[in-house]
Amino acid sequence: MTIQGGLNNHGTVEPETAENAERPVLLTPAVAARKVGVVTRTLANWHRAGKITAQVTIGGQRRYPESEVTALAARRAGVAA
Repeated sequence: MTIQGGLNNHGTVEPETAENAERPVLLTPAVAARKVGVVTRTLANWHRAGKITAQVTIGGQRRYPESEVTALAARRAGVAA
């Protein structure tokens, strides 16, 4: 059974199929930046510097793994992830 994938109202990208359900949840730059407390340009700079990973879409847009964004937000807040 195929589950329709794509961007939902929370800014996350849902898996396209049930078989791909183990794939990480990806966040749009706006949602990721809001969670970390920075602007989207800062996330892009951190990605280029290797401080955070991102998947780049065919259209050149970045998508950030939710687990890394959560860990980064915790480190910035001074809390162990």
